[in-house]
Amino acid sequence: MSGNYESTRRRLTSKQAETVSRLTRCAVEVLREKGFAGLTVRLVAAQAGVAPATAYTYFSSKEHLVAEVFWRRLSAMPRDDETSGDRTTRVVEVLRSVALLVSDEPELAAAVTTALLGRDPDVEHLRARIALEIRARLLAALDATAEDEQDLLEALEMLYAGALLRAGMGYDSYLHIADRLEVSARMILP
Repeated sequence: MSGNYESTRRRLTSKQAETVSRLTRCAVEVLREKGFAGLTVRLVAAQAGVAPATAYTYFSSKEHLVAEVFWRRLSAMPRDDETSGDRTTRVVEVLRSVALLVSDEPELAAAVTTALLGRDPDVEHLRARIALEIRARLLAALDATAEDEQDLLEALEMLYAGALLRAGMGYDSYLHIADRLEVSARMILP
């Protein structure tokens, strides 16, 4: 575990953090077997060997649980904080890495799209954290502040959000979307 003991809902002890980690791992296993439609917090709890009430202590819904899986993967993804290469190349690397984060797990990828569109307050909180993390990575790649590059930053955010939604809805593969993100980013970056 990466040492991130903060949950969406509260701070966790080491033992609680391990339980949450086990629940998120088991959620991916259940998704592989049953897809998002068949995923329930109760099934994940059973797979993780905890009571459903325990799982609901940490996750308000299956959307919250799937959003947490994505958040953990994104936050664990290494940052390339070097300023090597030109900024366009650095931005493209950020966009590609985000686009490919769940590309090898189609059930998880589809579930993430559905989950992140949810209105659950816990999902909204995670969606904001995810957006801030991606924004920070883009700003580092741009070697700029948000004030300096607000219009460009928002264009890049709209670009990746639309691309991921398109892939998550099954219109295109994540690999192809990553390639299209690169072409599009190179078109809009000065």
